[in-house]
Amino acid sequence: MGFATSKEQQLPLFMVFLMIYLITLVGNLGMIALIRMNSRLHIPMYFFLCNLSIIDICYSSTVIPRMLINFLAAGKPISFNACFAQLYFFVAWVCSECFLLATMAYDRYIAICSPLLYSSIMSQGVCIPLVAGSCLIGFTNAMITVCFLSRLPYCGSNIIRHFFCDTPPLLALASNSYITETIISFLAGLTTVGSLLIILLSYVFILSAILKIRSAQGRHKAFSTCSSHLTAVTVFYGTLIFTYLRPNTSYSLGQDQVASVFYTAVVPMMNPLIYSLRNKEVKEAFKQSINIKLFS
Repeated sequence: MGFATSKEQQLPLFMVFLMIYLITLVGNLGMIALIRMNSRLHIPMYFFLCNLSIIDICYSSTVIPRMLINFLAAGKPISFNACFAQLYFFVAWVCSECFLLATMAYDRYIAICSPLLYSSIMSQGVCIPLVAGSCLIGFTNAMITVCFLSRLPYCGSNIIRHFFCDTPPLLALASNSYITETIISFLAGLTTVGSLLIILLSYVFILSAILKIRSAQGRHKAFSTCSSHLTAVTVFYGTLIFTYLRPNTSYSLGQDQVASVFYTAVVPMMNPLIYSLRNKEVKEAFKQSINIKLFS
């Protein structure tokens, strides 16, 4: 169905989302390149940030290109298999981001609460399995979700009241979906609430450690290393909880579309901006890269 707008609004919306997508690609690819090229950023925090950029590119690319095509197309058809393929990769990357954000919170906890042991605890042999584990959980969750959803009977309306194939509008189309809805809600809750609890627990210990720092400058410096991550977590989890941790009967096209635009388009665009504009090391690395280019 896409966005319920007039034909005159389709082209302006196409231009807006095309610009958002291009900024997302340029921002995240730029962040990856900057981290890879600058040796000062070869530490666990930026290793996780690099992987966050990769995931943001992947899950925004699962939704936005198809959305852009639909803005210009007369009809908006999608096959059954293509619909569930889109759902699978979208759920996989979003769940992976949930646990990667939790991993990043744990990284900040070790950096602030155990700074002398940081290098030994967050070694390469630990960081790589943490990222791989986040992706494994995400893709396993997506496989279970798609297996249950694709087996439901879709014998009535075939109009998906959304701009991409997502869980709530598909459940709204299916009949006899109570058991599947319960299982998927449990998985969504386990992913969202479970990863969010890890983040909150990490920040409880971080806040406790920061309050023990005597100097105001030291407290500000410690908190500034977490502010970017907290901003990203607040926007991402706020929209996810609103969309997925509600019963199917409360599904609303307008409200869910607005929330979905945030985590499919706005959040992937904002993350590199949040981490670059609020991070002194990233800004210095960027200036250094520009100076090298100009000198060359």
